[in-house]
Amino acid sequence: MDIISRAEWGARPPESRSTVPWSKRTVFMGHYSAASATQTPRQIQDYHMRVRGWSDIGYNFLINSITGDLFEGRGWNVLGAHCEGHNTESIGVCIIGKDQAGKQDVSDAARRAFKWLYDEANDRKGKRLTLLGHRDRGNTTCPGNEIYAWLKAGLPLVGSTPAPQPKPPAAGRPAPGTPIAFPLPAGWYFGPASGPDYSVSGLHERYFQGRTDRAWLREWATQLSRRGWSIGKGQRWLGGAGNDGIYGSEYRALAEAFQRDQHLDVDGLIGKHTWDAAYRNPVR
Repeated sequence: MDIISRAEWGARPPESRSTVPWSKRTVFMGHYSAASATQTPRQIQDYHMRVRGWSDIGYNFLINSITGDLFEGRGWNVLGAHCEGHNTESIGVCIIGKDQAGKQDVSDAARRAFKWLYDEANDRKGKRLTLLGHRDRGNTTCPGNEIYAWLKAGLPLVGSTPAPQPKPPAAGRPAPGTPIAFPLPAGWYFGPASGPDYSVSGLHERYFQGRTDRAWLREWATQLSRRGWSIGKGQRWLGGAGNDGIYGSEYRALAEAFQRDQHLDVDGLIGKHTWDAAYRNPVR
């Protein structure tokens, strides 16, 4: 798919720019302009620079909600200004348009362009980016209810077949114990302290659902021990520091091994799918 370059849509030169390596990109974030689909990227850029005082247009890319035209904003590796506090990790994509009461605002062409851009971002990153709407990280209604629901549904396209799901584990003994719901907010995970705010390491002992993050991480590892995994000091997994509830290389290795065992995406991060598999999937 062609991306209309800055030169083609008549962009003003940026007043300054900072680059972001792909190693820092973890999120693909959807926005909308909350205005008419007749807006041009240049009009949005002028507003951002002249009224808001930003160095350039805030988004990394923009898509016209009617035509599906895809425009280069700041581009792949430039720090955006679309979500305060989350611009380093996230690539911001604005759909130019707004919710229309009782009427679809986002055309099939725009949806295809957005999904193509998301797939391209994943290819460049080398792994799947977390798909979020602006409201997931900011006090806002952006990107509108229609777009947000579509994001949360996984970007289904009209006439497309559902994406293949990971094969379920082979039949075996039911998972032991009582299932416990994933304790973190949607889109969050247990991961390294060097990650974004929604990467919960246990280092700072934040509270979720009445318990500390360390207690929850220990709970997940304990559930694996109930499933027959050798876990604890001197054991096969978490053998050094033990099940201390502070995410590090040992928890990452354990999570990756469990994800491989359960045919999940192997990233070493303990999100909802990896958490739920420990409590719901049969023991192989």
